[in-house]
Amino acid sequence: MIALLNEITWWHWIVFGVVLIVVEMSTGTFFMLTLGLSAILVGILDILFDLSLQMEILLWLLFSITAIIVWMKWYRDKTVSNSGQSDYRLETLGTVTSDIHTHGRGKVTFDTPVLGNTQWHATAKTDIPKGTRVKIIEVNGQLIEVAPLPTSQS
Repeated sequence: MIALLNEITWWHWIVFGVVLIVVEMSTGTFFMLTLGLSAILVGILDILFDLSLQMEILLWLLFSITAIIVWMKWYRDKTVSNSGQSDYRLETLGTVTSDIHTHGRGKVTFDTPVLGNTQWHATAKTDIPKGTRVKIIEVNGQLIEVAPLPTSQS
């Protein structure tokens, strides 16, 4: 068996790399792509420098680990699904759809989703009539505290 391993030549590495890339086409993870490219690179280096089997395996492991680290650090898709969530800010504006009475509840429809929803029950420290533009002051669990905008920002 060991004698068979000593018969591995440069083209074995290139075929191995191509097989890994073909397997990658069916998975879509880019993990096998890095392994396949590393194997092809070892095959090319074996043509140029006539490496021993131990050196070939060591180089393949080194290239594979380096490629995976580079992929994870810089090239991986950085978009994260918020499942309907949004990055709301306290400046998020909305319109009162149901009167809000002092320390009571009303309803507000926000211009952009707040925590995945545009309509929320809201409280305020003052009376706010229907149709008034408001901004978020604080989020308390399932309740949002709002304040009316000054008339110059409407």
